[in-house]
Amino acid sequence: MNYLKTVILLGAMTGIFLFVGGMVGGESGMLIAFIFAAIMNVGAYWFSDKIVLKTYKAVLLPESDFPDIYRMVNNLSDKANIPMPKLYYLNQDSPNAFATGRNPANSAVALSKGIIELMKPDELEGVIAHELTHIINRDTLISTIAATISGAIMFLAYQMRWFAIFGGGSDDDDRGGIFGLILMAVLAPLAATVIQMAISRSREYKADSGGAHLTKNPEGLASGLLKLGQLSKRIPMKATKQTAHMFIVNPFSGKSLFKLFSTHPPIEERVARLREMNI
Repeated sequence: MNYLKTVILLGAMTGIFLFVGGMVGGESGMLIAFIFAAIMNVGAYWFSDKIVLKTYKAVLLPESDFPDIYRMVNNLSDKANIPMPKLYYLNQDSPNAFATGRNPANSAVALSKGIIELMKPDELEGVIAHELTHIINRDTLISTIAATISGAIMFLAYQMRWFAIFGGGSDDDDRGGIFGLILMAVLAPLAATVIQMAISRSREYKADSGGAHLTKNPEGLASGLLKLGQLSKRIPMKATKQTAHMFIVNPFSGKSLFKLFSTHPPIEERVARLREMNI
């Protein structure tokens, strides 16, 4: 099912590129946009995980320094019957985590400095089980591709603003002129955000449930989510809006501007569902 969603997502992103290209340069603009979109689609499928990890300057988590975490992930991976993902370290005090990779054989879990230092073992186990469930369900493919391509759309919209400001269109232009360009500069990133919202909310509930079944301890994840929700408001994270949907809790949850575009269900609802589970 997620492979079909991936195709739809790539198609939607391509459509946005073509529409914007047509607004800027007519048929020739659409051709250029199509070529650019094709390159982006191929690159997003094969290299999006590496792009996201590089964005956060993630480094491999040294096993010699964190043997307990490696044992924990290895045990959970065995239970889930998937290869153990690579573990990465984010040098950020804000506690958070995300998974990436196009399939279980090419997957990774990134843990921030804060989540390693501030989580109790059962809470961290719940978080990691949640991320492994994303890998099992192939959520990581679509979420990482969404992050990469929406980033490209944000860049395109940014370039269009400058194009419009410096006379890239005129009021009588049959493609919309300067106002059309400015409008598209607003709508393009908004469209990317709406797509992210569409793919993110339900999958978080499924990953919570899957993680709880994997550990046989729903309370560990519930406690971890409550702690993450509280600490993310107190300790801001340096994150990009394009990748916010990948984290276990929204890194922007403490900022009212981003609540409208939240890609995560309310933590209170997630915790309530976990505490209603009988395992």
